Amino acid sequence: MNLLDQLSGGAGAEDRARCSRKGCRVDAEWQLLWNNPKIHTPERRKIWLACGDHRGWLEEYLQVRSLWKETLPLAGSAGTESDTQ
Repeated sequence: MNLLDQLSGGAGAEDRARCSRKGCRVDAEWQLLWNNPKIHTPERRKIWLACGDHRGWLEEYLQVRSLWKETLPLAGSAGTESDTQ
């Protein structure tokens, strides 16, 4: 697998949702919805993915900056509800 395939989603790209915490390669279990009111419309939601170990750290990071909106289980992840929205 090469870098261009990973970036473009081409052949060989991973189809697994990974935690957004820098350096973490663990499968994601949570989706953290956020937006930056300085640049996004109020209804827009950006999503970071989190594993169980980094959920709290990522939530706190967004909350301190007044960006966090809500955290939902990631559909189909182990140990979470399958219907998220």
